[in-house]
Amino acid sequence: MTSPDTLARLEATIAARRGADPESSYVARLNAKGPGKIAQKLGEEATETVIAALTQDRAALVGEAADLLFHLMVLLGAKGVPLADVLAELDRREGTSGIAEKAARAVD
Repeated sequence: MTSPDTLARLEATIAARRGADPESSYVARLNAKGPGKIAQKLGEEATETVIAALTQDRAALVGEAADLLFHLMVLLGAKGVPLADVLAELDRREGTSGIAEKAARAVD
């Protein structure tokens, strides 16, 4: 059963496994390879999610989206960014048009 706490539990599980034996933990194996490898894996999962959205059924999209969220959370953890910070940013943006929000960003 899913709940609003699903992502919080996943974040805690990822944190607990980060320092585990890379031979027995996928999270530990990814972290041992560093943020670059984790980011590469996230990019692969993003591509697979797009492909599933365009060419596959709903179940494939659900599975790929889960993989994408998981790998994003592994990367956030590796970079020391709590999920709460991302959620706070989403809260900050709530009720603001995406067009207006983007226009308000500083131009480089």
